[in-house]
Amino acid sequence: MRPHRRDLIAGSAAAFAFAGLARNVQAQTAAMEETYLNEVHGYGPLIPDPNRLLDLPEGFSYQVISQSGDTMDDGLFVPGQPDGMGCFPLDGSRVALVRNHELKGSSGLHRNLGPGGFHQERIGLLDPARGYDTYKDGRPLPGGTTTLIYDLETRRVVRQFLSLAGTSTNCCGGQTPWGSWLTCEETEQTPAGADVTRDHGYVFEVPANGTGLAAPVPLKAMGRFEHEAVCVDPRTGIVYLTEDKVDGLFYRFIPTTPGKLAEGGRLQAMAFKGKPGADTTNHEAREWAVDDWREVVWIDMEDVESPNADLRQRGHAAGAALVARGEGVFWGDGELYMTATAGGPLKRGQILRYVPSRIEGRRGESLVPGRIQLFLESADIRTLNMGDNIVVAPWGHLVVCEDNYSTDLRNHLKGVTPDGKLYTIGRNVFTGNSEFAGACFSPDGQVLFVNIMYPGITFAIRGPWTSVRT
Repeated sequence: MRPHRRDLIAGSAAAFAFAGLARNVQAQTAAMEETYLNEVHGYGPLIPDPNRLLDLPEGFSYQVISQSGDTMDDGLFVPGQPDGMGCFPLDGSRVALVRNHELKGSSGLHRNLGPGGFHQERIGLLDPARGYDTYKDGRPLPGGTTTLIYDLETRRVVRQFLSLAGTSTNCCGGQTPWGSWLTCEETEQTPAGADVTRDHGYVFEVPANGTGLAAPVPLKAMGRFEHEAVCVDPRTGIVYLTEDKVDGLFYRFIPTTPGKLAEGGRLQAMAFKGKPGADTTNHEAREWAVDDWREVVWIDMEDVESPNADLRQRGHAAGAALVARGEGVFWGDGELYMTATAGGPLKRGQILRYVPSRIEGRRGESLVPGRIQLFLESADIRTLNMGDNIVVAPWGHLVVCEDNYSTDLRNHLKGVTPDGKLYTIGRNVFTGNSEFAGACFSPDGQVLFVNIMYPGITFAIRGPWTSVRT
């Protein structure tokens, strides 16, 4: 039985400082093998948290700003299983955090979610027409997004509310340059196989400046598959999409009108130039080594709503490259970074880097192949153990959320230098060892927001970010 959230944390607005804790916290884990291995100094060793939530380096602190089971301003409970999240500037010092909740629309699976389990009972009070889908008995599905308005100066939550309802298994997603959040359903449920009334496996758009529920419009031209994350090239409006399957593909969507995704467009899958059907995973045989580059071509996908849930198989048969559980993807400075959570011989993760052609057309015309690199591959579970959500930090490094399924191996927040060296930023020490998710930075680069999926906590982390040593 999980402890009640009021026993877990005394007040969700409390901040916990770490300066000096190295001298005051007894070395209770000194005789144990360390859970992480830094390849560069980074911010130095982690300091044990006396509250047993989140270990951080000396000089860093965290604030719990939201918990599953809290009552929101719309009268609903904060749902369980917070996952992907984006941070958007509003007026003054306020920001909007749009946050996914990976709750699955299927009988019984919304139960036993700890404090967030109450969400299903309260969300049943909503008008079903305001959400995308319902169970067959008429109750809205529990997945979707919440929006949290946070003031960076006062360090207070101004408001939080449900912003998308009736979807299923909202895993990650991504921010758009035009101020919205794209939330992704990591499922291919249909009424024939689950307790739902509509097909699932789509991307939905949620305005960051919205004040209530967004219109639940599935962006069907972006394909129906187990979506994980997206990012947008601000230069062209092209959307890149990952698929969380061991035999998944890497996609891009070329919109008919950049910035207006509901108007449709073309969905394509990535292939290695001159090597159709390549396997990027290095599972059975080594296709490429760290630092290797490959030119890519893009294959047009047909029948993208995929009624038989076979989009990736058809794409691979047409020559698309396999990616082992593509998850986080984030746009950096003219390039993107993507995690392949189960990639590499150890199946403990890869990071790929894609650089598009500089003359790539806005609507896909006269496309010249871009290049993709095997940027990093885990050779030790202590350096990287199944990286999932990813963000490019203001100082140019990557921040990666680990998501391994072990009850023994802790999940960490990892930093990655531009030359692919790893260091550790945080460690989940709460009972259960749930994944980190949703890492994103405030517009001023001072605050890292991140979720722990179970029991459902959203943190604001502050510290001397620019002091990182490589």
